[in-house]
Amino acid sequence: MKKFNEVKELVAALEADADKFYNKANSAAGTRVRKGMQDLKNLAQSIRLEIQDTKNKG
Repeated sequence: MKKFNEVKELVAALEADADKFYNKANSAAGTRVRKGMQDLKNLAQSIRLEIQDTKNKG
């Protein structure tokens, strides 16, 4: 559950930069959002593998 909470925190942290990119055309904020989304993807994959492993052991 710890990693799932990390996902929620990461999304919340990206919200301000996403707003800056989409509403204020700040391209640097877009770069930060892209990096954050890559981190989010990696974290989500880690969660998926952890769940699959737990399911297969049980």
